[in-house]
Amino acid sequence: MEHPVEMHEESSDIELLHEIGSRMAAADSFHQVLIRIIEVVTEAVRCDSCFIYVLDKNKLVLRASKNPHADVVDRLEIELGQGVTGWVAEHQKPVALAAEAWTDSRFARFVNLPEDRFEAFLAVPILCRGKLVGVINVQHREPHNHSRREIRLITLIGYLVGAEVEMARMESEKSLLADQLETRKVMERAKGLLQKELNIDEEAAYLILQKQSRQKRRPIKEIAEAIILMEDLRRAKNQPAR
Repeated sequence: MEHPVEMHEESSDIELLHEIGSRMAAADSFHQVLIRIIEVVTEAVRCDSCFIYVLDKNKLVLRASKNPHADVVDRLEIELGQGVTGWVAEHQKPVALAAEAWTDSRFARFVNLPEDRFEAFLAVPILCRGKLVGVINVQHREPHNHSRREIRLITLIGYLVGAEVEMARMESEKSLLADQLETRKVMERAKGLLQKELNIDEEAAYLILQKQSRQKRRPIKEIAEAIILMEDLRRAKNQPAR
């Protein structure tokens, strides 16, 4: 006969897995997907910190955090094999440290994050079809013995969300490339208008756009769009009335 506590935990785990499925089905942008994963993880294991690193080329990049870290999210990079996180990524195996995580031989400090002084550390790989996608880190300020259930549950989450994270990352890259292409088109047209209007070469036209961008503290794409808009309005004004 199953113990009531075990039955309750099993029921809670099933509810959590159902919650993962429903949240992932409603996934939107890359960072929103990661934030939802953090919400799921912190519901599964009450913790003081949760990081998600995503593989980008041959490095792990910190992409989401339970605690605000605007200065390092999307900036902090870790080499494969570097620190506990890098070790987990390289070996695709979880690591659970109950206390004094910083004394582990694999531990590495990064840009003086407050979490580096937290006692307990659990890191699991995010995988998609056996390939590394990223790493989930869970930390506690005080010593914490991770139960077998906690380790298995967070590891399972890492397996379940891998495909969604990878898909969201690819969509984000695709969107970024499309935006870069659109910006290039706008820039080319704006430079062409300036070259024709001022009788200057392409480099001089670009320098004008760059200078206006700095002076007005606006993205260079917006300056280019404004030049195109003015030209379109001028043409419309000069067209004979029908």
